[in-house]
Amino acid sequence: MEAVICVLPRDDFYLEVWFNTGEHRLFDARPYLGKGVFCRLQDVTLFKQAFVSLLDTVCWPGELDIAPETIYDRSVPVGKT
Repeated sequence: MEAVICVLPRDDFYLEVWFNTGEHRLFDARPYLGKGVFCRLQDVTLFKQAFVSLLDTVCWPGELDIAPETIYDRSVPVGKT
């Protein structure tokens, strides 16, 4: 299973994500911003506080997270957008 080792949140609500496989991928978070608890991430200041937890998951303050397998499956390799 792929594990997130680094995340870089961008101003455009994309996440640049690096995986333990050596892959660098781009995840579009915009489809999630209108759903449930993820509505809070419409605040770019909060969105840009993304970090990698000890469990290799992308998280935000307030107990928000997106599983690494979701990010991997719904992202594209950087350079192919």
